[in-house]
Amino acid sequence: MSKAHAREDHRHAEPLDAVLDAGTYAPTGGGHQSPVIVAVTSPETRERLRALNAAVMGKETDPYYGAPAIVVVLADGGRGTFVEDGSCVLENLMLAAHAVGLSSCWIHREREIFDSEEGKALLKEWGLPETLRGVGAIALGYADGPEPTAAPRKEGYVVRV
Repeated sequence: MSKAHAREDHRHAEPLDAVLDAGTYAPTGGGHQSPVIVAVTSPETRERLRALNAAVMGKETDPYYGAPAIVVVLADGGRGTFVEDGSCVLENLMLAAHAVGLSSCWIHREREIFDSEEGKALLKEWGLPETLRGVGAIALGYADGPEPTAAPRKEGYVVRV
């Protein structure tokens, strides 16, 4: 790899590193830090995740929208707060992505993926315990168009007492 390519790869890694770091600062039940964040940039592994996620829906689509990075959030299924812990991590990841100019989209069906035999095989390949359960993932990359305008907020969203 030439020095120019090495610099280019490093430049793209910096926003991802910032996003991943932010995920580690999410609040967790009892401060136990039960989640594990898996950053998937390997095309082969992204394709495996795509196929597994699409299979849960019974479709052949790309639930991750062709994103160059899929960030999977797993958490210790033995913790009573594993869903909440992982959800906080996912939101931190998304807020950090926005802050560094990346786009993200929360993707579901990781629970089904990592509760399956194929998902357990991935955990084993990654050197992770089978007690981890999928909470969600984010598709992460640069948007190919302008950010859409947020929908109007519903009436009564905030109640002051």
